[in-house]
Amino acid sequence: MNSPPTAGLATPAAPYLPEVPGFVPCRVADFVVGDGGPPLLIAGPCVIESRAMALSHAERLRDIARAHDFAFVFKSSFDKANRSSASGFRGPGLEAGLAVLAEVRREAGVAVLTDFHTPEQAAPVGAVVDVLQVPAFLCRQTDLLVAAARTGKAVNVKKGQFLAPENMAGVVGKLREAGGRDILLTERGASFGYGNLVVDFRGLPVMRALGHPVIFDGTHSVQRPGGLGDRSGGDRREVPYLARAAAAVGVDGFFLEVHEDPDRALSDGPNQLALATLGDLLAQLQAVRRALRAPA
Repeated sequence: MNSPPTAGLATPAAPYLPEVPGFVPCRVADFVVGDGGPPLLIAGPCVIESRAMALSHAERLRDIARAHDFAFVFKSSFDKANRSSASGFRGPGLEAGLAVLAEVRREAGVAVLTDFHTPEQAAPVGAVVDVLQVPAFLCRQTDLLVAAARTGKAVNVKKGQFLAPENMAGVVGKLREAGGRDILLTERGASFGYGNLVVDFRGLPVMRALGHPVIFDGTHSVQRPGGLGDRSGGDRREVPYLARAAAAVGVDGFFLEVHEDPDRALSDGPNQLALATLGDLLAQLQAVRRALRAPA
């Protein structure tokens, strides 16, 4: 977002992000990420809990994003295949979940994203969504990456908790070789011993130097994997600190799982943001971006 005009300003605003040779912005639906326009917000409940809930969240998130000059993609999963416990809620499944996402896209007028877990799912998912997401645990699975790229849709790859940022070069190479061009790379924290994650903010420019927009996942970065025994824990109070730090380092967008009542969420409740707090956080992130674009 451009800084507001200032009387007597002689020096133009500095770019928010440095130029990267060969950088390829990512086309998503009818907008582009990484071309100097508004930052991207990928947001929504972790998992589709119901049709009505998905629709109401999409509409409210759409309006909040617009109010703070963010491009918006609604995110919710049809299946959470990596639950800590076999009894954990996974979602409505492929067919029912895609039907909900198609309705959200149509009725709320927003782009949609969901993750997928097998190469066979890529084609039906790609027929409905605007962005296919490759989960962090599966980020190096060649067949999954190739299948995603061949849909012709944008692909968001979560960097594995076990992977160095520079090693995402191999992921990018697989996508490009399969014809992928519209690529997003997402940082979501790195394993730090057992049951904990940390964010190395040096990795954000390292990944962006690979030539594609970088997204910061503020909510998964505060997870405590397996921290509650049969499910993951986390602390949503830490999200604003990390998100503001990522904005200061420089990213093309933010991934935030958001729920109207996180304590009752059926998946990842401890690290999801309360919907009522999102607007204030987006305002803070834009303020950081504006400060970095101001002339010295």
